[in-house]
Amino acid sequence: MLIDSHCHLDRLKAAPDSASLQSIMDNAKAQGVDYLLCVNVRQQGFEAMRDKMSAFDNVFLSSGVHPLDVQEGLNIEDIKRFAEDPRVVAIGETGLDYFYANDTKTLQQQCFEQQIALAVEVGKPLIVHTRDAREDTINMLKAGHADKVGGVLHCFTENWEMAKAAIDLGFYISVSGIVTFKNAGELRSVIRQVPKDRLLVETDSPYLAPVPHRGRENQPAYVRDVAEFVAQLRGEKFDELAQYTTDNFFNLFKDAAKLIGR
Repeated sequence: MLIDSHCHLDRLKAAPDSASLQSIMDNAKAQGVDYLLCVNVRQQGFEAMRDKMSAFDNVFLSSGVHPLDVQEGLNIEDIKRFAEDPRVVAIGETGLDYFYANDTKTLQQQCFEQQIALAVEVGKPLIVHTRDAREDTINMLKAGHADKVGGVLHCFTENWEMAKAAIDLGFYISVSGIVTFKNAGELRSVIRQVPKDRLLVETDSPYLAPVPHRGRENQPAYVRDVAEFVAQLRGEKFDELAQYTTDNFFNLFKDAAKLIGR
């Protein structure tokens, strides 16, 4: 079994309707992907995402506002209300991105702080996006007592020092198809060092398709390519990595485990 721990199924151009989305899900199932976490990035998009995923009982959800979408606004009470849905197993995607949006740094920090506090309040882990904001991300997680709920730094692209700091806070590190790219030498070094009990795999679909699918729209089936590459990178058997990343997912997202009676 594999789990795509982070994807955006509602943003797939190849799945504009329920029939095409079913085909995407069937492709994933054929590659051993049994469960998926569909991640919210815009407050205004949650209800449409939830409704689109309602036909799939193997898809979990999150509720949050991405740092690149903070200018659209954040009503934390709405995010809290969305999080009451039993399929919502996490708060996010939230975090800080100074690479693409350094001009909204203050607003990003305010929204991140609110969502950390909400995660602690409702007892759900955080899904964190971070880019070029290593020190602020870790400091804000510490200040907000995010260690009480844990979470994941998804689509990780930072250095080992940041990974280690996050792991020390009880967070997981999730690796995407970026690790298969030719220029990902430093990231590969980091992923080799992540403890088995702190590693997840993801696609971040529809973005960042792994080799050998570069240039195509990413889809959850390709998490198998990520997992196979990471297993070889770490000198592990594929089945072993598939098992412990699945266990890690349910250890982190406890509400997901409860939903399937695990």
